Amino acid sequence: MISYEYIYEAARKERHSEQLQPLSKKFVEEVAEYIKEKKEFLKREGDSFSEDVIKTKKQLENAITLFKELMLRRRKKILDLVLIASETGISKHDFENMLGFEKELFENIMVQIDATDKKINELLNGSVDRDLRNELITFLEDIDEFVGMDGNSFGPFEKGQVANLPKNIADILIEEGKAKKIED
Repeated sequence: MISYEYIYEAARKERHSEQLQPLSKKFVEEVAEYIKEKKEFLKREGDSFSEDVIKTKKQLENAITLFKELMLRRRKKILDLVLIASETGISKHDFENMLGFEKELFENIMVQIDATDKKINELLNGSVDRDLRNELITFLEDIDEFVGMDGNSFGPFEKGQVANLPKNIADILIEEGKAKKIED
């Protein structure tokens, strides 16, 4: 079982290091269990002003604060790693100290940065496809969720709802009589 001292030490190490510090793969679950146990103890003891209750309340408050600080510091370090990886092209998979959800965050941000870089390069090279513009439309009937040509999901939409969709998708919906263009 994790202790207050362990949470404190993890936050201290993260604060004083530039690199992500190793944590057990179940660290978040262990902290959640610690918090749950402390809250249950406080419920059992009631509103007593005993030294144990006061100490436990303070430890619980501090543990939550330390955990939030730790996660914020780790998130900042991950963002720094994303910037470094996007500029240098270093392998994105060499970050063994990331927890599972942190790796997912890292990968998702990298995908978005890569897509943004691609769009910027297209704009700079003048090769932007004019069909990628958006069109403002209003729906003439209810539409279930659907997947566009780029793999992104759209909808569901209700009759009368307004949406700003890629021109090629808007054109199809207009052509099928399911939507109409909102004129400028």
